Amino acid sequence: MTENVWNYKSTAGRVTGPDLTGYKVEAADGGIGKVDKHSDEVDDAYLVVDTGVWIFGREVLLPASTVVSIDPDEQKIFVDRTKQQIRDAPEFDREKHLGDPGYHDQLGTYYGAGTPFGGPFI
Repeated sequence: MTENVWNYKSTAGRVTGPDLTGYKVEAADGGIGKVDKHSDEVDDAYLVVDTGVWIFGREVLLPASTVVSIDPDEQKIFVDRTKQQIRDAPEFDREKHLGDPGYHDQLGTYYGAGTPFGGPFI
């Protein structure tokens, strides 16, 4: 059974309530930025990550299923994708894409529900 890409994995250690804004985000091969916004909604949980200068100030949207673990003491979130996989994801525009089901479908397909280190597997 594959988990919904827009929900946290049961092993991620996410407990609803604590604000993740400002937490550092670590890809499988290094830091990618900080959480600017997040959602804990069932079937619509995600992180909006401000990548700073890493990808020229671009924001990226990461579905909750990419989260491997959360370290509240260090305020870090670890995801199971590489920097390149995140860089190659469909471009995110907060004004257009946050509530857009079509974009969520596109991003969900790209990250592949339940596929660690998945890329665009269709």
